[in-house]
Amino acid sequence: MEEIAAAAGTSKSVFYRYFGDKAGLQAAMGEVVLAQMQDRIADAARAAQTPHEGLRAMVSAYLGMAASSPNVYEFVTRVPSGGPADAEAGAALGNFFDAVGGMIELPMQRLLAPGRHATIAFWPAAAIGLVRAAGERWLETPESTHKPSLESMAAMIADWLFAGISAEADPIPTKEQP
Repeated sequence: MEEIAAAAGTSKSVFYRYFGDKAGLQAAMGEVVLAQMQDRIADAARAAQTPHEGLRAMVSAYLGMAASSPNVYEFVTRVPSGGPADAEAGAALGNFFDAVGGMIELPMQRLLAPGRHATIAFWPAAAIGLVRAAGERWLETPESTHKPSLESMAAMIADWLFAGISAEADPIPTKEQP
């Protein structure tokens, strides 16, 4: 809290008065940052023409926000440890992932073969886990010629996700050759 107060040019007592403790600050910041991320992801989804394009745009928005401020991202997505303010931070994070899961579920339902719609109940959680784990590994990877760019990483993750759910899709009819 002392470092945060110093960076903000104020005393730690100001932060304690408004937020109670570090967990309270984390919960408040998490609410704001996660709402911004959710808005950007929703905007990306709305602009997409296809489900695959939507996945790619949403993953790119998520990674872009995380990469723009990795320390803030780590602070607001850290799994809380226990107290009441920690529960608030955890709830905000859970609500964020639930909302994102809903955003990715709907377009994918249209792809699923009849009788496979129960599958979609599991896919959003798996997709979010993959994006989060791969994205955090990507953020931690030092810059090098082997590290994918943000757009390349987003494209790879979207391809992995789409390939997984498309295995449950209706087969695409093909034209017969004369």
